[in-house]
Order: sequence, then structure tokens, then C-alpha cells
Amino acid sequence: MQVVVDGILTNYVRQGNGRVVVILHGWGDSSKSWQQLASALSHNYDVVVPDLPGFGATKSPPKTWGLDDYASFIKDFLKKLNISATYCIVGHSNGGAIALRGIAKNIITTDRLILLASAGIRGEYKGRLKALRYAAKTGKLLTSPLPKATKNKLRAKVYQTIGSDMLVAEHLQETFKKVVSDDVRDDAKKIDIPTLLIYGELDQQTPLRYGETLHQLIDHSSLEVLPGASHFLQLDRPDAINSAIQGFLR
Repeated sequence: MQVVVDGILTNYVRQGNGRVVVILHGWGDSSKSWQQLASALSHNYDVVVPDLPGFGATKSPPKTWGLDDYASFIKDFLKKLNISATYCIVGHSNGGAIALRGIAKNIITTDRLILLASAGIRGEYKGRLKALRYAAKTGKLLTSPLPKATKNKLRAKVYQTIGSDMLVAEHLQETFKKVVSDDVRDDAKKIDIPTLLIYGELDQQTPLRYGETLHQLIDHSSLEVLPGASHFLQLDRPDAINSAIQGFLR
């Protein structure tokens, strides 16, 4: 399904009946990887999964966006769908950071929050951002005489080496840099609704210590750790994720 939100053609999936559960995917992801979970939850809930601007089949933002912009988009998206109240927001990775910012600033409201491998602990990114800027500047100088295809391959290798997702969505480079420089720990302190955090034991992108930090900051929160799971929990442990979410929502 598609709808125009703030001038952006937006793709989304909606299925089921009951109280509304909204799933926000992470950076570089889309609604497609959440089909199995959405289908399972739809037996009891009205599940809505948008492709966030710049990902999946949704058009890119018209300018550089940050967490506040994405949160405001979610507010307008729900209004466009005539959804006046949400029972739970599920945020994965960067989707979790968007949810934290939106709820903390009362941009979006919900009764419950689920954070799956949520990002948002940004202090560790300072050195990485400096490396990104240096690598980008150096890379442009060194590769300028080369064909475009060759330059892109070399740049991708450089960013992969320093652990950056920037080229996952190359058209959103400035938005990526803005998002990963925005820390949500102060936002977490303002969350006062029941919150479930689920992290994978082997997650390298948003390691377990992020979950432990957010758990300490968020009142009325609980933390579950999935042994052997990595960043994409919904793909690594679909049954465990579904069971944990269903139990929390009940």
C-alpha cells in the first residue's frame, strides 16, 4: 500500500485487526524483513510497517534529515492513516532511536515500547565520524582520476573497513552522518511507559552494552538477551522474538 505523507510517496504494509502496533525498521532495512513477525502479530493486532523515507519503496527525504525529522514523519504518517492511538511501537536499530526521540519529545505517543537491538548510544561514534570525514576527503583526492565505478568500489572498501553503514544508502550520506551523531541517552531518561529491550548476544552493530545502558536509563524497562543472536533478531530468532513480544503485549 502507498500513501503520500508530507509530499513523500510512502510504502507500507498493514494487516490484522485490534490495537495498533507500529514497527520501525533500522537503517538500510525495509518492511520486507518484518513480514514474518508482522504476520504473526496480525492475529491479535493491527500491525503497520512503513518503509521509512529513503528505504524500501518510499521516496527519499527532500533534504538532510535527523531523528526529529523521522519522528515527525511517523506522526504525520499515522495521522494520514487515521490512527489516533498506538498500543505499541517496535523499533529496531535506528528505528529504536527514532522511537526514543519521538516519544521523549511527545512527537509520537504510545502505551508501550519495544526496542530491538536499538541504536542511539552515539558517544562511540565520534572517532568513527572523524575517520569517515578523513576517509571521504582522502578517498576523493586519491580516486579522482579513476573511473566512477572503480571509485565507488574503493570507497565502499574504505567505509567497510571502519565499520560504517553509510554506503548502505549512499544517497543518504548526509542524513546518515546527522543521525549517527545524535545521542538518545537523555531521551531514554524521559521514557515512562512499559518498555521491553531485546538484544542479541553476538550483536556487533548495536552491542549488548547498549541495551544494558538503555535499561538503566529507562524506568519500567526489562532487558532480554538472545544467546547466539546477532543484529537482525527478527531473522536470527523469529520464534523467540515473536514469543517475547506477544508475552509483553499481553
